[in-house]
Amino acid sequence: MQTAGPVAVAQPRADLDSMAYGQPYIAPQPAVVADGGGAIGALRNSFAASPAPMPVGYAAPMAAPVRYDASYHLDAGDKLRVVIYGQEGLTNSYAIDAGGSITMPLIGAVPARGRTPAGLAGEIAARLRNGYIREPSVAVEIEAYRPFFILGEVSAPGQYPYVPSMTVESAVAIAGGFSPRAKRDVVTVTHTEAGGAMRATVPLGTPLSPGDTVFVGERWF
Repeated sequence: MQTAGPVAVAQPRADLDSMAYGQPYIAPQPAVVADGGGAIGALRNSFAASPAPMPVGYAAPMAAPVRYDASYHLDAGDKLRVVIYGQEGLTNSYAIDAGGSITMPLIGAVPARGRTPAGLAGEIAARLRNGYIREPSVAVEIEAYRPFFILGEVSAPGQYPYVPSMTVESAVAIAGGFSPRAKRDVVTVTHTEAGGAMRATVPLGTPLSPGDTVFVGERWF
């Protein structure tokens, strides 16, 4: 996670802002940090020879602003900060619901699942431009990723907040470590993207992505 990538488009009109919302609000432009490869790329390589897809669900978000890959695809459980420059009434935090959308004032439900943050910003701007704000300037940043899940032979299986750059090994540590019966050299990871779900057996150093499910098996000797 080293380079930066913009997500804002166009510029707001102060006169329209004043008519709609009173005094214009000038929000600070958020920094958007991208990861040139990292977790998602490495995990895709691990899944190249994986078995048939199987579905997996997601749940609630964590809490603090985080850095993310600009190519990251949003899904239910991600929490976003949407900034409409000069529009204090529209700038807010929005969670992506189970249907894969966020619901905003004026424009209602906006599909977010499968979009990048920049792509979602463009869709919001297009809808606002259609009869609400002449030249909206929109940015979307991720406040919190959807969690990951860890099951099987760990001390405390369950769902946990995703931490950027985490690996299978750090996920096991977050879950209290291996149980005495755990198979400790490899685990099974299920990863879901827009193209479907993939499952693979991977070593402990494999990077994880938000929403991944880690299964730690039992050793038989």
